[in-house]
Amino acid sequence: MPKTLKTIIQFAVFLGLGILIIWWTVRGFSPQQISEIKSAMRQANYWLLIPAMALGIASHWVRAIRWRLLFAPLGYAPQKLNTFFAVMIGYLLNLAVPRLGEVARCGVLSRYEKIPVDRLVGTMIAERGIDLVCLIVLLSVTVLIQVDVVGAFVSEYIWVPLSGKFTGVSMTTWIIIIIGGALFVTLIAWLLRRFKHTKAGISFTNLLRGIVEGILSVGKLKDKGWFLFYTILMWLLYFSQVYIAFWCLEDTIGLGVKAAMSILAFGSIGMIATQGGIGAYQYIVQQILVLYGISATIGFAFGWIIWLAQTVLMLVLGFGSMAAIPFTTKRKRRTQIMVSGVSFPCPAFFLPANAFFCPTNEGRNT
Repeated sequence: MPKTLKTIIQFAVFLGLGILIIWWTVRGFSPQQISEIKSAMRQANYWLLIPAMALGIASHWVRAIRWRLLFAPLGYAPQKLNTFFAVMIGYLLNLAVPRLGEVARCGVLSRYEKIPVDRLVGTMIAERGIDLVCLIVLLSVTVLIQVDVVGAFVSEYIWVPLSGKFTGVSMTTWIIIIIGGALFVTLIAWLLRRFKHTKAGISFTNLLRGIVEGILSVGKLKDKGWFLFYTILMWLLYFSQVYIAFWCLEDTIGLGVKAAMSILAFGSIGMIATQGGIGAYQYIVQQILVLYGISATIGFAFGWIIWLAQTVLMLVLGFGSMAAIPFTTKRKRRTQIMVSGVSFPCPAFFLPANAFFCPTNEGRNT
């Protein structure tokens, strides 16, 4: 199947699923409830979304700085701005095709910072693995501290469906899966040994080695404390966005920390489930808010408000990053000089308009 056709099918499937969830949710509302949703969205205080979106920008910047830390053990130090731009371009492409942006941000940074893409992919896998652990911890803490509120939701929408899938699998099926996995790993190992001296074998081996080195960069970090700090800060910024957004609607102003934790934890699953979270995110937020005594119509309106704010932010920053990254890279190259065959950075704001190179002790522009 052509790659373009596969991408189009992926896009259509995930977008169609999101639209189906929206239709399925809205079809149960009466005309009066539809009117309540429209009224809530008209009366919302959208000015409060400005600080929430500012926190969103800060969270994306922190993610970029945290990702950049993983390059130090590999011997690379890309520009902070370019790293941020790559992250935002990745988010933008995730809105089109789920998970495409994760690979795309590695490709973008590789192109503009000349870092091997395989190592970038490894650092991305490590970073996302840590985020998954954080999400599992957040989900666990959220359920444990308020099992009386969200326990039934977890049981109905997560535990029962998952347990139903696994209990339906026979022992024979599990044995076949395990043997099949072992045979696949064995086949790959044999192929690598058999063709290790060929051009394709060398390329594939180097690719795997680069990915592994990227993943292991977490363990080689000298600044593990900073990595942990940025991880905690990033999730606190995510949480703050939700908490501030509560003040946009009168009905949600009284909601507190526990409700914000629930929306952040379970809403994150919704963002993964469909195209940019459309449909799934709003539905999950609605169901969570109902548990806290908020009407389904207000919950639906709040889900749309916060989803639109996040999506607009990603669109603006994503397209802005695509436009800006070529210029920041050109500026970096223009402000490089050669002295005795070694390249030194020279800040652009120190250069006069007619300077050919940065003033140094070895020589000046005459």
